[in-house]
Amino acid sequence: MPAPPNKFCGQCGAPVTRRIPEGEDREREVCPVCNFIHYRNPIPVVGCVPEYKGRILLCRRAIDPRLGYWTVPAGFMELDETLEEAASRETREEACAEVRLGELFSIVDVPRAGQVHFFFRAEVVNGQFEPGVESLDVRLFAPDEIPFDSIAFRSGIIALRRYL
Repeated sequence: MPAPPNKFCGQCGAPVTRRIPEGEDREREVCPVCNFIHYRNPIPVVGCVPEYKGRILLCRRAIDPRLGYWTVPAGFMELDETLEEAASRETREEACAEVRLGELFSIVDVPRAGQVHFFFRAEVVNGQFEPGVESLDVRLFAPDEIPFDSIAFRSGIIALRRYL
């Protein structure tokens, strides 16, 4: 679910109103005092499909939502990073694995959550991995062993199917 609407202007603190600003085609939160327009944009989520010797590295989630389900390493992008840096960091955090990123191969819009998910191809560099703080387990799966019925999020299923 997207973030709740702004009640106050982030520029001057006045209560905002919803209206269609001049030159726009949709309602936005607008400050009646300073006329600042508050644009609500999707949040980028970045991950990768790490492969090692023909097998795919998946993480079993230790946190909600979807606690106990499998996922590819992915998460919210930080303000000071590139897409590639975010994908590598999330893989280190969730799987304690270093990866060599390949091409960006999957972009999935998740409008009801206010997100866009980006996935890279990746190769696990040294074959070392273990559960990070957000993972109960980390495991390599042959393509025909991937537990698609236990994958946490639709975007992960889409990325895995596109990868394979």
